[in-house]
Amino acid sequence: MTEYLNPANYNWQAILGGAGIIILKLIGIIIAFLIVKSIGNRIIRNSFKKITERENISMGRARTLESLSLNVFSYILIFIFIVMVFGIFDYDATALLASAGVIGLAIGFGAQGLVSDVVTGFFLLLEKQIDVDDYVTTAGFSGIVESVGLRTTQIRDFDGTLHFVPNRQISSLSNHSRGNMRALVDIGISYNDNIDQAIQVLQETCDRIASEDETIKEGPNVIGVQSLGSSDIVIRIIAKTENMGQWAVERKLRQALKESLDSNGIEIPFPHQVYIEKKSE
Repeated sequence: MTEYLNPANYNWQAILGGAGIIILKLIGIIIAFLIVKSIGNRIIRNSFKKITERENISMGRARTLESLSLNVFSYILIFIFIVMVFGIFDYDATALLASAGVIGLAIGFGAQGLVSDVVTGFFLLLEKQIDVDDYVTTAGFSGIVESVGLRTTQIRDFDGTLHFVPNRQISSLSNHSRGNMRALVDIGISYNDNIDQAIQVLQETCDRIASEDETIKEGPNVIGVQSLGSSDIVIRIIAKTENMGQWAVERKLRQALKESLDSNGIEIPFPHQVYIEKKSE
């Protein structure tokens, strides 16, 4: 019994040699994994780039499918890597797959959220509800979609915050990037000014802006008097613009309309405070 416990009886050269072979195999698998991942990612990106150039597919849709393909490719590659690592240690890959099935069944009941994420993500993509670069509102967040995955959707807020939203939380979705967007400007004039003259001045300015800005697809048109305020008459202007261009058009319109009203002597009223002092005699 003691002879088996004696270190001198072990063939350390064979043991170290076997360990060295295992380490070399591990290094080779890791290097192969990194090379295949790099080449695969490059092939996927180039493929979608060519598809976008040749087929009638939007850039946002192409980037969404590209992101999903990269996601699936990474999962498959990681699984193959794990199987190969187990193979180095002479663990039967068939037994590993069987074990994975049993374990998957066991944890499936505790991973319903994950399954719900994947199913919801699949239908989001299948029904084309959302694409990369879309401006959306969902799960209490508003922003630009940066990535759509099988488990989460990444939404970049306008303050720069990146939100990772589990797909199962996307129960209702508002997509603001389908079709032209509306630019709306309300501007007030005083009750002493001529409404018809003000509308004419505003419309002339709108026509000039429309000829200068290619993002404007329709209008801008002066709709007319929107409301009668406490100190002003509110006139509404509406235009249709390219996606994500509505805010820039609204800013440009406000500045141009203000300058035109000033140059034509039309007042834009603002709240006044009247101070009355009563003196006792």
